[in-house]
Amino acid sequence: MSDLSDYRKSYEKSELTEENIPQEPIELYRNWFLEVEATGVGGEVNAMTISTLGLDGYPNSRVVLLKSYNYEGFVFFTNYNSDKGRAIEANPNVCLSFFWQGMERQVIIKGKAERTTENISDGYFDSRPDGSKLGAWASEQSGEVVSRQYLDNRLKVLEHEFAGKEIPRPPHWGGYLVRPTSIEFWQGRPNRMHDRIRYILQDDYSWKIIRLAP
Repeated sequence: MSDLSDYRKSYEKSELTEENIPQEPIELYRNWFLEVEATGVGGEVNAMTISTLGLDGYPNSRVVLLKSYNYEGFVFFTNYNSDKGRAIEANPNVCLSFFWQGMERQVIIKGKAERTTENISDGYFDSRPDGSKLGAWASEQSGEVVSRQYLDNRLKVLEHEFAGKEIPRPPHWGGYLVRPTSIEFWQGRPNRMHDRIRYILQDDYSWKIIRLAP
């Protein structure tokens, strides 16, 4: 068995205090996002883990890309017939998690996912490269396939079918908006005494701010 007990790191890059945070969590999220982006050490800054409760009763987590955010929430796109899509339709409670290792930060968002309007899904789909558009048609996401060759052949057929034509959005593909009910900001600190600030949405749509022990 591999022993990882000696894997240790001291987190010392920043701090998070009640005196230096805004009242609205989306403002802090935006500030952190832009800071991580500016450092160039965050990889795909918009990469996030989304966790759903699968139809088999087990939690399921996977990495997807955030495509927009505002005061309403966080938007990503997927195949509605995929495992995640079917899980969301059965239970819209989800968790989004960002880990920006280079800045020793995490953001954990709990909320409810709902389908975006069709015009939002159409607008984003139209902005994608043709190859990605055809991939949305070719892949029955999460479905079992006999081989890689089967997928490649499906893509070739679609490339021929849509050659020189506009590629429409598949009806089974589109966006989800996650409306947050809580957003936690985690900043690494020395001696594992990390800063954890959580915003909790209230009935009047204001945000309660609390500090959590690390």
